[in-house]
Amino acid sequence: MEVPTFWTRPAFGITGTGDSLWTEFGVGAAFRPSDGLIIKPQIGLTNGSLLSGGARGAAGARGAAFGDGIVPSLTVNYSGDKIEAEYYGGYYAALRNRNNTSGLDFLHTWINIGYKASSTVSFGPHYELLSNTRNPGGRANKTYEWLGAYVQFTLPKGFFARFTAGADLDKDNTGDFYKMSVGMSF
Repeated sequence: MEVPTFWTRPAFGITGTGDSLWTEFGVGAAFRPSDGLIIKPQIGLTNGSLLSGGARGAAGARGAAFGDGIVPSLTVNYSGDKIEAEYYGGYYAALRNRNNTSGLDFLHTWINIGYKASSTVSFGPHYELLSNTRNPGGRANKTYEWLGAYVQFTLPKGFFARFTAGADLDKDNTGDFYKMSVGMSF
């Protein structure tokens, strides 16, 4: 189970100033086909205004929504003695305002590989891509393409906190990024 991811891009809010930012919660199963390999299909729920555009029914009314979108996803983790790796792929589909010009869908993927400095600390490079796959107001496009690094702190019971930061590879986007995720695998 992975618990909230806190997004820091103001553009993910209603007005572009950080209002009604996006949160995501999900659950899934963990399959261990071999030593060190975990495959986790998941389903998540977003809350906020990114996918629905914040439209709230009445003409011009805007605000955050519980159940803004649904996220089927797959995470594949590898954990060896000194090396770890992660792949994530998820499809973010609007649950509200799908026929409205404000509803959006996204394909989100990342990959990283890290070095375990100890049983509790790891770090390494991180690549992440978010593509807009349904944009009623225009054509699909890259929302961001990030390259940076992460540091992760892990406790013995599977709880972790990861801080990721770096630069946007697309000069037309808003620039540097940082993201914090916390979770627990069991």
